[in-house]
Amino acid sequence: MDTMTEPHTHATHPEIVKRLKRAEGHLKSVIAMIESGKPCLDIAQQLSAVEKAIVNAKRTLIQDHLDHCLEATVGALPRDKRQSIEEFKTITKYL
Repeated sequence: MDTMTEPHTHATHPEIVKRLKRAEGHLKSVIAMIESGKPCLDIAQQLSAVEKAIVNAKRTLIQDHLDHCLEATVGALPRDKRQSIEEFKTITKYL
């Protein structure tokens, strides 16, 4: 597949976009909070929420990629090799 001309999409992409747009709105709110002199504790709490949303979006994207693209690339593997792939996919949950 030519990644420069063909769109690369997965079923989770619309949900990831929705999460990121929500995070974008929250980030704009944080900027406004800073500019208007809101308390640092409030700002930090909101920044934490934005950070968590972005981390969750990244994690979903990576896991979805592994579930679909890695499977398509490696295809059918012997059981001993399959175990390594499954462990790799599982460990990404700790990103």
